[in-house]
Amino acid sequence: MTKSLYDLIVTRRTIRQFKPEALSRQVLEKMVDAARLAPSAANRQPLEYVIVDNSEVCRKIFPCLRWAGYIKPRGNPKPGQEPAAYIIILVNTEINSKEYIWDAGASIEHIILTAWEVGIGSCWLLSIEREPIRDILKVPEKYLIDSVVALGYPAEQPQVEDLVGSDSVKYWLDDAGRLHVPKRKLEDITHYNSF
Repeated sequence: MTKSLYDLIVTRRTIRQFKPEALSRQVLEKMVDAARLAPSAANRQPLEYVIVDNSEVCRKIFPCLRWAGYIKPRGNPKPGQEPAAYIIILVNTEINSKEYIWDAGASIEHIILTAWEVGIGSCWLLSIEREPIRDILKVPEKYLIDSVVALGYPAEQPQVEDLVGSDSVKYWLDDAGRLHVPKRKLEDITHYNSF
């Protein structure tokens, strides 16, 4: 049974442990196709994407990424559970060097949801070493490297927890290694017609 968009949104969690299974290039291209159709400020479309699905290039990219700051190093992908692929989000600064941040957020959410629709987990990474990534991928200087989306079939099942009052927003691992992610409750963030 096909999941609704809402079901995809509420069941999606960030994944940092992946199964050692390759992803099809066709599915990766579908993710980028969804990304390119995301809203873009003034429809300028400054974003471009590098799909990395070669295992050797993936191995070179991996050390350039910082994972799960609240639970490092336990939250880092374990050996053998690294991502199977990456999509690197680039900004062509000759097209737009200012408002791209909203474009990037919208396009990355399209990537993440398109991946989850077919059971592929993702982790959106902003804490990255951009210059080594630029060198590895031979990215021209006119491009800003915005972020990386790590992809693969999930080898973990994170769980959402209600954030209560002044509880910490920090995600955490229990003794069994399961990730728990606090989220603010709907009634705590919703206002009708005025504040």
